[in-house]
Amino acid sequence: MAKLISIVTPCYNEEGNVDELYRRVADVMAQQPYDYEHIYIDNCSTDGTIEKLRALAAKDKRVKLIINARNFGHIRSPYYGLLQSRGDAAILIASDLQDPPEMIAEFIKKWEVGFKTVLAVKPESQESPLMFFIRKTYYRFISRISEVQLIKNATGAGLFDRIVIEILRKIEDPYPYFRGLLCEIGFPIATVPFKQPRRQRGVTKNNFYTLYDIAMLGITNHSKVPMRIMAMCGFLLSILSLTTAFGFLIAKLVFWDQFQMGTAPMLIGLFFFGGVQISFIGLLGEYIGSIHTQVRNMPLVVELERINFDQT
Repeated sequence: MAKLISIVTPCYNEEGNVDELYRRVADVMAQQPYDYEHIYIDNCSTDGTIEKLRALAAKDKRVKLIINARNFGHIRSPYYGLLQSRGDAAILIASDLQDPPEMIAEFIKKWEVGFKTVLAVKPESQESPLMFFIRKTYYRFISRISEVQLIKNATGAGLFDRIVIEILRKIEDPYPYFRGLLCEIGFPIATVPFKQPRRQRGVTKNNFYTLYDIAMLGITNHSKVPMRIMAMCGFLLSILSLTTAFGFLIAKLVFWDQFQMGTAPMLIGLFFFGGVQISFIGLLGEYIGSIHTQVRNMPLVVELERINFDQT
């Protein structure tokens, strides 16, 4: 009996791309000696995406559809979709076609030689040069402070052996930083480099908030360095403040009539230390928010409907 490959595609308002994605995935898998299922998980789209996915599922029983009760975000929904796969390997591929489906063949080749995890990486991209620079800078920063070695410029697309999926099921993380979890698991990771094309249809769902969300999740879930920097900086600043205050006191006592304290140094010091405190409190809040998310133990996704999962 042939092994089964599960293709998992998260969707949100991608009516212009899902048909082409389906065709291109089918073309790639037709050249492979494996059976496959294509799981679409829709994040409560408001355009015609769901109707198109229903039509695909009606004509091809390999297409399986999960419709979320609401939009559960760009982190939880793809992860949940992977956990619903039943293949010997699961492949995550985006619906916007910026991760070309043709990479699936390369993922499978790496898997066949023994890799449990294969990730797509984009050393170059046709996206905005500014955004690409910001992403590269972030990955360089997070790699330096993380307690595990992360894969730079990984897009999230890739192949994950059933063993990896089973480990992820046991972790039960309600808000996971997926790329970090893969590195924490510890299996050697193969990479497939590619040049990311521009989006041809539809509008990107990434904005400043979603990118900030991913960035902070990577920091708070996989590094204690910022917390320790805050503690050390706080200690050093307190010493500096006490030393400066003591110096001003001595100067005033020695030169009582000539030395004027003035308001300028006090205002500068007040605003400086106030800004430092606010920054540190904000970062501390990110860690507390991460803890809050974990202890609530909310489900990754609540399903409204699933289609074709009773098919063998």
